[in-house]
Amino acid sequence: MIMVNFKKRLKFYSFTIFALVFLPDVSFAQQIQNDYQGTYRGKVTEIQSEELREIPGTNTDHLYQTIKAEILDGPKKGEVITIENDYLELDKNDKFYFNYNIYIDGSVDYAVVNIDRRDSLILFGLLFVGAVVSFGGWQGVRSLVALGGSFVAIFYVLLPGLLQGWNPLLISLLVASGILAAAIFFTHGFNRESVVAYSGTMIAVFLTGILAIIAVHMSDLSGFASDESVYLNMNTDGLLDFTGLLLGAIIIGVLGVLDDVAVTQAAVVTELYDSNAKLSRREVYKRALRVGREHVGALVNTLVLAYTGVSLPLLLYFYMSPISFWSLVNSEVFATEIIRAIVGSIGLIMTVPIVTALSVFYLKGYKSKHSHNHSHGHVL
Repeated sequence: MIMVNFKKRLKFYSFTIFALVFLPDVSFAQQIQNDYQGTYRGKVTEIQSEELREIPGTNTDHLYQTIKAEILDGPKKGEVITIENDYLELDKNDKFYFNYNIYIDGSVDYAVVNIDRRDSLILFGLLFVGAVVSFGGWQGVRSLVALGGSFVAIFYVLLPGLLQGWNPLLISLLVASGILAAAIFFTHGFNRESVVAYSGTMIAVFLTGILAIIAVHMSDLSGFASDESVYLNMNTDGLLDFTGLLLGAIIIGVLGVLDDVAVTQAAVVTELYDSNAKLSRREVYKRALRVGREHVGALVNTLVLAYTGVSLPLLLYFYMSPISFWSLVNSEVFATEIIRAIVGSIGLIMTVPIVTALSVFYLKGYKSKHSHNHSHGHVL
């Protein structure tokens, strides 16, 4: 299969919007035909039947089930309903989410939308917290609190600000500065070492932002690399700056590794000074930079592999397609991820000499009051 050209898809969505705006009768009919009542949880009590059916136009079979389920919440809690499910395979006692709709003729429809994963998410969340606290002690607790503060900043400052039309790049930089302050100062304490790490990281974030602006505009990236962007554009009446959103996403996405490198380099310089007070600034810089190179080498690989892992199904899809390599790389979906990984990696590389230089200059003679068992509170 060949990937649909984005501009053609955008024209299709534009026509759809035109139809909804200028054909109110059609829009009204669509609205009253499907009266969405809500999304609720259910539990499978019985699998009445299941069979494989061929998806029209393909040679692929898909499982079709008729199930009975007990409603677990909402106004119909406790009722047992019948659902025709062709979305995902369910077994007896599985919990899931479903949409409840009432049509204009009074008929009722229930549609499975997702499996209920709350129990597993809570379990692994607790395992994560336990691992961090058991290894990091009170510093691990502080890093978790800082991590929570990061999500508060994202959900209660960044996202509402973006929806209100604030400049995406500017608000991302402001939120990034707040997240870094919480991650560094709350986790590692307010001291000269943390100030150096924070200052160096913010310089690197600013330079990374400039590089991101240049890269995104030179590559002519629109920010519409996914269907979610198209839907969001429709739901916000086209008021959001998606190029700016892409720039903000690059900055927020690289914060965690920049924090990691900055704190580590400051700690390395402090330890070198503590181990031998006679070392010159030049010698400390050379030794710390050597450690930084090793660290960056591992983190760059981690960064690229993380982006690759997220895009693995998409990579497989294109691997099976007849599209040439350069046509594939040139598509906005892949070009966006390539630019994101490259800009993030360059920002990571810039952080090492910047923070190391600041540390060598300002931390000479500084005596750390805590052990450098740095369990970094990664932001994202």
